[in-house]
Amino acid sequence: MKPLLALSRLIDTVNRWVGAIIIWFVLAAVLISAGNAVMRKAFNIGSNAYLELQWYLFAAVFLLGAGYTFLRNAHVRIDFISTRLSPRARNWVDILGIVVFLMPLCLILITLSWPLIVNAWVSGEMSQNAGGLVRWPVYFLLPAGMALLLAQSLSELIKRVAFLRGTGQDSIPEEHDPVAAALIAQPARDERRG
Repeated sequence: MKPLLALSRLIDTVNRWVGAIIIWFVLAAVLISAGNAVMRKAFNIGSNAYLELQWYLFAAVFLLGAGYTFLRNAHVRIDFISTRLSPRARNWVDILGIVVFLMPLCLILITLSWPLIVNAWVSGEMSQNAGGLVRWPVYFLLPAGMALLLAQSLSELIKRVAFLRGTGQDSIPEEHDPVAAALIAQPARDERRG
């Protein structure tokens, strides 16, 4: 299990590094957007390339950040169900979700998107907008993001199995959404009153 946990730490490090970089993409997108708007309103100068660059940066944040989001456990989770489960049961549910749904989805998206990138590269596909950008870099973000998410799902799978075997700690935080916790507690309060 030690080599697998070392692999998990390496994957986590890569996704932390990617997360630290894409934070700056958000700032770049905001600055480009503001600069483009000021140039358009003040000097009547606009650029489709800058508009598309904003979209590319947003796509990069969304797609490349998926693995980082999973690492930080910031993805959507059905808390009102998982809060009722024991730590072992939550980890089993996560293992099932990772193996049955997440990993196959990542593999399918990588496989299906690759021909699109190759065709865009070979044909030199450009945006249809005047002054637009080449398309293959933004197409490449999909398999790159899914590869990072697939790697992180492997890391999370290793951590869940290590916890169940007693060789690792629970990587699913105990913190609960206060709104979900209140909704769960409400029926119990109603029963005590009734």
